Amino acid sequence: MYNTHTDIWVAGAFAAIVVDFVVYPVDTLKTRIQSPDYEKVFKDARTQAVKRDVLFRGLYQGVWSVVFSTIPSSGAFFTTYEAIKKSKTGFHLPFTHSLPSPIINAIASSSAEAVSCFMLTPAEVLKQNAQMVQSNHKAQPTDVSAMRQVLARFKGHPWKLWHGYFALLGRNLPSTAIQFPLFEYIRSKVIARSQRRKEAESSRDKSGNHAQSQSERLMERAGLTAFSASISGSVASIITTPIDVIKTRVMLSASDTTAEESKFAEQSRPRASNKKGTWAVGKQIFRDEGIRGLFRGGAIRSVWTALSLSLYLGLYEGGRFYLENRRRRLDGDA
Repeated sequence: MYNTHTDIWVAGAFAAIVVDFVVYPVDTLKTRIQSPDYEKVFKDARTQAVKRDVLFRGLYQGVWSVVFSTIPSSGAFFTTYEAIKKSKTGFHLPFTHSLPSPIINAIASSSAEAVSCFMLTPAEVLKQNAQMVQSNHKAQPTDVSAMRQVLARFKGHPWKLWHGYFALLGRNLPSTAIQFPLFEYIRSKVIARSQRRKEAESSRDKSGNHAQSQSERLMERAGLTAFSASISGSVASIITTPIDVIKTRVMLSASDTTAEESKFAEQSRPRASNKKGTWAVGKQIFRDEGIRGLFRGGAIRSVWTALSLSLYLGLYEGGRFYLENRRRRLDGDA
């Protein structure tokens, strides 16, 4: 590995920003489907048909809160993750040398997630509340006006922006602990298989025409990473959907109802669970909606996670590989 910390930050931030814009509309739909009054707000009371003009309105509301938090949070995640992975042979505790790689990867990803979540929680709270804002008029609110409404709710109590940190951590820790070891395992297998295939082709053809260019190697590495990430992300997302539903409810309850809020936003936050913690909110969902309530939005979340994680890690790995080769060339020329 020939990457500096700057390379890791740049690659991680670039990947996260691209993913934010590409998959954000799907994330907004997921938030609205998981909201406590989805049936009442987004479906017709008589026909139970989805109100598409309401559900699909303002899908990019709150996107900038995520974009502005992406660079520090993603950079912190990958810096922590790579540092712990690299130091696995340098631990001075006697038992760490016998730990298998999946355990080391789980420790690395979980530690990185704890750091990242602390930086990301305020943006997540702002984002999910902005995703639920709807004007009383026909015209949809702009991203700026939606964010202005949400920020006004936290003006007197900014500490509530961290309301839901433990819910976010409770979702992301098991998710990353599942998906990153699984991701590393799948990627190692597909890379080994690809390498065996190329060696077999080279043994059949002695002309040397099978040498890959840098761009071909970059695309192959990014593609194999994206494939591995999509599988691991889908598995992890299905398992952790109940925690994600709870996290959404907790974060939507972070702000207090004010006179200036729209009727839509007022309906879309769980009033009964405003003062409840993560565990209490989960029990309330199970009591009121059953097991289906805890898995609400699971299908769209699986698609969203597979798409976002494959793009995220594929772009990150490709960007890191590009910067690594660029640095090698520059150092070689020097």
